[in-house]
Amino acid sequence: MTTKTIAAGVFKQGCLAILDEVAATHRPVVITKRGRPVARLVPVVSDREREKEALASLRGRVKMLVSERDFLRPLTREAGWRLGDDE
Repeated sequence: MTTKTIAAGVFKQGCLAILDEVAATHRPVVITKRGRPVARLVPVVSDREREKEALASLRGRVKMLVSERDFLRPLTREAGWRLGDDE
C-alpha cells in the first residue's frame, strides 16, 4: 500500500476531507512543507484489530510446546477463574 503525500497548504485547505479519507481508506498521508516530510496522518487501529494483526503475523511461525489449556492455566488461576477441572 502506497502512502499519499500532500503539501501542508493542501492539508490545511482540505483537512476535514483528508481526515475522512484516511478513516475510510485506512491509508496514511504524509504532510510535507517545502517538499520535506513533517508529519504523518495515520488511521486509528483498535486494540482488537492490532491484536488480530499480531496473531496473524505469528500464525505458522511459532509452535506451542504445551496445550493452549496448560498455557492459559496459570493466568486463569491468578485471575480467579476456573477451567472446570481445577481444584
